[in-house]
Amino acid sequence: MHANTDSEVTSLAPSSPTRSPRRPVYYVQSPSRDSHDGEKTATSLHSTPVLSPMGSPPHSHSSIGRHSRESSSSRFSGSLKPGSRKISPNDGSRGAQRKGQKQWKECAVIEEEGLLENEEREKGIPRRCYFLAFVLGFFVLFTMFSLILWGASKPQKPKITMKSITFEHFTIQAGSDSTGVATDMITVNSTVKMIYRNTGTFFGVHVTSTPVDLTFSEITIASGSLKKFYQSRKSQRSVAISVMSNKIPLYGSGASLSSSTGTTTLPVPLKLNFVVRSRAYVLGKLVKPKFNKRIECDVTFDLKKLNVPISLKKSCTYN
Repeated sequence: MHANTDSEVTSLAPSSPTRSPRRPVYYVQSPSRDSHDGEKTATSLHSTPVLSPMGSPPHSHSSIGRHSRESSSSRFSGSLKPGSRKISPNDGSRGAQRKGQKQWKECAVIEEEGLLENEEREKGIPRRCYFLAFVLGFFVLFTMFSLILWGASKPQKPKITMKSITFEHFTIQAGSDSTGVATDMITVNSTVKMIYRNTGTFFGVHVTSTPVDLTFSEITIASGSLKKFYQSRKSQRSVAISVMSNKIPLYGSGASLSSSTGTTTLPVPLKLNFVVRSRAYVLGKLVKPKFNKRIECDVTFDLKKLNVPISLKKSCTYN
């Protein structure tokens, strides 16, 4: 017999005086206390000897014993195997939960990637391509619009009409230049009038000019300048330019014109020339059409017409 810890129960058949064959003996051994102390009491309570068919216990006790053995074997089958470890129900549920979370995350990532791929397929073109296309299209349209405005403004050139020139003072006297060379000196005071008209229907113009020169025998004997002004669309104005000089040396060119009184009795052929420059601001400073017009007029000074306007309508050319 073993110690009480082993809880071994041995059942032997009763001996008889006569010689009869021995019946098989069945043993039931409960799990040791070393493996599971907590299960000893419940197991030992249900552990009953299983005898031969002739000496078996009542049905209720045998059913309880079978149920106990099946539950004990199912509980401790994992622990009795070598290399196995005790796993609690909570550990199994946590592992399953972690595994489920991992699988859910993987599925979420795969689903998100699929959605992104579907969105890219549906879009076809990235957003930055749309932005670049918009910028390029804007510049193309803006350039075309500017060219249209420039082309529409070019035919609308300003019109300039020379009206008259009036000589208030015209004298030729003997004198000397700044170096002391003796020569005839001329002094002129005159006024040139013209009409400037802006024909532009949707833009105004800023007007300037080159110096207004009055020449005799290719010598500039008087000069003036046009004051800068702004002319609004579909409007006009009359402009007066003072052309004057003081003691300009002629160096022999005016020998035939000089007199003791300083006035000449002969007609003096003169030329008036300058360039009128107009600039329009159609679209700010982006579309700025320019209009330049060169004006040349033949003028004849006559002493009889001093302080009298001399018409220039038929004696001027516009280029």
